[in-house]
Amino acid sequence: MTKVLDGVKVVEISAWAFVPSAGAVLADWGAEVIKIEPPTGDPIRGLVNAGVASIEGVNQNFEIWNRGKKAIALDLTQPEAREIVLKLVADADVFLTRYLPPVRRKLGIDHDDIIGANPKIIYACGTGQGAKGPEQDRGGYDSITFWSRGSVSAAVTPPGYPRPVGMPSGAFGDSLSGVSLAGGIASALVRKAKTGEGGLVDGSLLGTAMWCMQMAIVGSVVAGVTSAPPAPPADGPQPPAMVFNPLTYNYKTSDDRWVALCMLQPDLYFDGLVKAIGRGDMATDERFSTPQARAQNLTAIVSELEATFNSKPLAHWQEELAKQPGQWDVVRLPFELPNDPQAIANGFVQNVDYGNGKTLPIIASPVQHDRTPLELTRAPEFAADTDDVLASIGMDEDAILQAKISGAVV
Repeated sequence: MTKVLDGVKVVEISAWAFVPSAGAVLADWGAEVIKIEPPTGDPIRGLVNAGVASIEGVNQNFEIWNRGKKAIALDLTQPEAREIVLKLVADADVFLTRYLPPVRRKLGIDHDDIIGANPKIIYACGTGQGAKGPEQDRGGYDSITFWSRGSVSAAVTPPGYPRPVGMPSGAFGDSLSGVSLAGGIASALVRKAKTGEGGLVDGSLLGTAMWCMQMAIVGSVVAGVTSAPPAPPADGPQPPAMVFNPLTYNYKTSDDRWVALCMLQPDLYFDGLVKAIGRGDMATDERFSTPQARAQNLTAIVSELEATFNSKPLAHWQEELAKQPGQWDVVRLPFELPNDPQAIANGFVQNVDYGNGKTLPIIASPVQHDRTPLELTRAPEFAADTDDVLASIGMDEDAILQAKISGAVV
């Protein structure tokens, strides 16, 4: 594995998923990430997901966002604990936090506190709505700030649906926002390497959502409508009459699976597609034989293709679609992806060993260096690295013991 951030030290005071996911990316890339938890631990350690809190004592939610880090627990309400934080950041490259300004000020870990200990450090924050404006002190979660306020939910909810559609996966917006924040930190590390300057890096759930939704946001403004159709044009639950390109649509197979077509140049691929799926007659049908005719008979094309794809199982269509150059794929289910040949070949998923024959498939950060798969290791147990981390800032055994007795260190 190419550890491009080898030698970079990150001090993280955070919880849940957004900002810890940024720390996980940095750890994947080789940084030393020291996670500071409160005496009660990161609350995600006990989060129940899909009715499952842990598998044989391993909480997958904590593992996902904290793999490869070191862990220490401090009671930051105590002055001695804050002094330990300042010693830890004295030689660090990055300070990473999710806490809002009032809490940062209360705990003595605000920007001025940290750069007072290290003027060249990169101070990185993940917030809900951004670091400025009337709501800078308001918290946020991805289900409300990214998904709902960011207009993602409205865009994927079909007209007439009884309620807004929810996120497809836990921490969906958190994970996108986290990798974006990690990229911002990496760019700040480049500046630091060139100039010696640190600086502020801010990422937010709302800003990331707007980045993801920018085609719809800008398109709706330009068109003067309340919402713009996504690109590719609307498909899914909407009726064929609303499809603008029948080769950018999802088709159901006889075994209740779905094939997703995304041929943005339908006139280029139409003849090859229909011949590959055994419907060469459609290429010569006067309703579909020219671009103009196809434009006037979109509903008929969709109906013909729906009937055809619904006549045979997915495995059949995978073989047939591979014979034509147009773009397509299968609507996969989450449990299938760890065994996807492409995921395996590229090391997108790593089976992390927990001993005693226990493994957990952890998804690697989506960016690799030198085309070398990342090597992931498990997340730390609560306060597992306390003694080693404190020793690294010059505290001897007596000082560490005293700090534990006082309650500053857990």
